[in-house]
Amino acid sequence: MVKKYRIGVVGLVHDHVWGLLRDFNKMGDVEVSCAADVNEPLLAKVKEQFGVERLYGGYRDLLSGEELDAVLVTTENSRHAEVAEAAAARGVHVMVEKPMAANLEQADRMVVAARRGGVKLMVNYATAWSPEMRHAVDLASQGRIGRLFQARYRAAHEGPREIGCSRYFYEWLYDRGLNGAGALMDYCCYGANFCRWILGMPERAVALGGTYVRDYLAVEDNAVLLMGYPRAMGIAEASWSQVGDEPHQYTLVLNGSEGAILAKKGGLRLFTSGSKEWRTVDPPALEEGERSGPEYFLRCIREDRPVEGQTGPEVNRDAQAILEAGLISIETGRAVPLSDLKTGR
Repeated sequence: MVKKYRIGVVGLVHDHVWGLLRDFNKMGDVEVSCAADVNEPLLAKVKEQFGVERLYGGYRDLLSGEELDAVLVTTENSRHAEVAEAAAARGVHVMVEKPMAANLEQADRMVVAARRGGVKLMVNYATAWSPEMRHAVDLASQGRIGRLFQARYRAAHEGPREIGCSRYFYEWLYDRGLNGAGALMDYCCYGANFCRWILGMPERAVALGGTYVRDYLAVEDNAVLLMGYPRAMGIAEASWSQVGDEPHQYTLVLNGSEGAILAKKGGLRLFTSGSKEWRTVDPPALEEGERSGPEYFLRCIREDRPVEGQTGPEVNRDAQAILEAGLISIETGRAVPLSDLKTGR
């Protein structure tokens, strides 16, 4: 008899949850059995659209009332740590939607809790399941563009409210305490994650950010985060006020000594000094078990393998440190050595 993995959902206020639930439902050995949230309309939605019958007002009641293999945590960023600690203490695996937390102290707590509980901890990034971006990194690692000296990721749109995010989502994105910042936390996290994964831990970080367009916000609507390495740099760009999808709305650019790679959804282009022209590259399809966050998470649980790479806890803990250094840089106007931040490990 095939084992059914029982998944509970903690928090429905992150709009990404609905796509993640669709991915979980594609797997025959997974049952999304319960959900917890304080918002009755969201509980009604998860029941109606996904058939989740056992509903709770709080995650502690869910964890004490259910026998679970794992939880999907799609709460406000600031609540990831407390939920992860409670789940790990019960031996329940944890997948949280990006970023890892609202600050470094919370991220460190999550790493410790997962280690003590002996559970998997995964931080889901949609970019990890992009064939174009995955292949771009593979090409760079193969030396196709020579020595990599710059990685840049830009994430941008007109703003959470402007593009139609639910109020349950954008209200906490606009709250520094719940989100951890504004656009910097929401969107520079992608670049910090990529750069830590591709280039390693930077020596220092410097950032600029502010409320430049969306005057109704109390957090920054635009930010740029620079990461300094001995012979390379990383760039993370975030905007909640970009009008139009060009240039570079959601784009990874890798520059090497012998060429460049540009990757975004639906397109991957390579330029090398040998060819002296841009050419389109068709990325290979991702293998089964790595086509989505839920698929990879369950694969790690089934096969008892560590969560690694772009979604692993170590990479994401360090990405959180980079984001924290960026916030300190905005406040102080100086570059922040990453060695100034406690390791927590």
